[in-house]
Amino acid sequence: ESPVFSSADGWHETSIHITLNCESKPMEEAAAPKFAVEGLHYRKFTEVLKAAYREVAANTFHAAPFKLFWQPDEDEPPERIITELYTSDAMLQEHENIKASRQESGCNLETVVAAIMLWSDSTHLANFGNAALWPIYMFIGNQSKYTRSKPTSFAAHHLAYIPKLSDTIQDFYLKTFRCSATAATLTHCKREVMQAVWRFLLDADFLHAYEHGLVIKFPDGIFRRVFPRIFTYAADYPEKVLLACLKFLGRCPCPRCLVEKDRIDRLGSKSDRHQRNHGIRVDNQQRRNWIEIARQKIFNFGRSVISKAVENLLGARSLVPTRNAFSDKLSQFGFDFYSMLVPDFMHEFELGVWKATLTHLLRILYASGGEAIQELNKR
Repeated sequence: ESPVFSSADGWHETSIHITLNCESKPMEEAAAPKFAVEGLHYRKFTEVLKAAYREVAANTFHAAPFKLFWQPDEDEPPERIITELYTSDAMLQEHENIKASRQESGCNLETVVAAIMLWSDSTHLANFGNAALWPIYMFIGNQSKYTRSKPTSFAAHHLAYIPKLSDTIQDFYLKTFRCSATAATLTHCKREVMQAVWRFLLDADFLHAYEHGLVIKFPDGIFRRVFPRIFTYAADYPEKVLLACLKFLGRCPCPRCLVEKDRIDRLGSKSDRHQRNHGIRVDNQQRRNWIEIARQKIFNFGRSVISKAVENLLGARSLVPTRNAFSDKLSQFGFDFYSMLVPDFMHEFELGVWKATLTHLLRILYASGGEAIQELNKR
C-alpha cells in the first residue's frame, strides 16, 4: 500500500472505463469496447465532507448564511457587502430552499448548507521529464476566506487524483479495431476520462446526501443535517472546457456564455454586455438531446468525432459529443454545471492580463526616464 494514499486516511484506488468508437465501423454504443483507465486514487465525497465537519476547524464554519452591511457614516444608508460565499445571494437562496423542503418532511434537525468549492489543476512535478499529478481539491465555503487561504489552516481537502490516459490505449485500439486511433479520437477519449472520473465521484451516496442531507455531529456536540451544494469550480481554461464539454478556443470559447470569438474584441461595450447577459449557456434537455444525437452518429453510423455530421449539430455552440457528469447526476435537482465555472483570477488575470499590463506599464515608465519609476515604487 502506498504511504501517500493510505486506506487509513480513506484513500481507495480503482479503474474507470471509457467507451471507444471507430470511424467507419458502426456499432451500438452499449456494445462498443471499453478501455480501462487505471490509477484513479480517490476518497469518497461524503466521507471527506463528514471529516471536514468533524474537525476542530468546523467551529469557525458559518452554519447559516447572512447579509452583511456597512454604514460608512450615520447620515448615509448602509451598503450591502458581499465578501464571502456565506454572504452571497446564491447561498442565502439555497439555504431558504432547503429549510422549506425539510419543514415539509417533518425533520426537526437544524439544516446546514455545506458550500462546496472545488479546484483542480494538472501540475508538472519537475522541470525535466513528464512526472505530473492532477489533483482535485475541495474547500468548504462556510469558512472565511481569510482562514481558508492560510496553508497552516489545512483547509484543502484532497478528493481525488485524475489518472492520465495511458499510452497503451493505442495498443488496445489497434488490437480491437485493427487500426490506430486518430488524434481527434484520442482528444475525445481524454474528455471522456475527465467526465468518467466525476461520474464516479458523484456516486449514489453523494446523490442521497444531496437530496436528503447527512446527519453529522458537530464539534459543539449538536447534530445537524448537512446538505452538500457545489457552488464553484475553479480551474484554468483548458480544464474548464474539459469540465464544460466544449471545444478548446472554439467558435464560442467562453464556458459561461455564447459570445463568439470574433466578437471578443467588443469587451466592455454595451453590445457585448447585452450578448453576455442574454446569451448565457444553459444546461437543458435540448443540449442533452444534441449530445445524444451526436453520439448516435458517431457510434451507430461510424462517423468521426469531428465529422460534418457532428459539427453541423454541435459546432454553433462549440459543444463536443461528451456526456457531462454533473448534468447526468445533478440536473435532476436543478443544478446547472455552467454556473459553477467561476473566473479564476490567478490564471486569467494575475498571471495573464494583469501581469502583461503591469510589465508594459513598467516599460513605459523606464522609457520615459526621470523619476517615474521611483514615484511608482513610492506609491
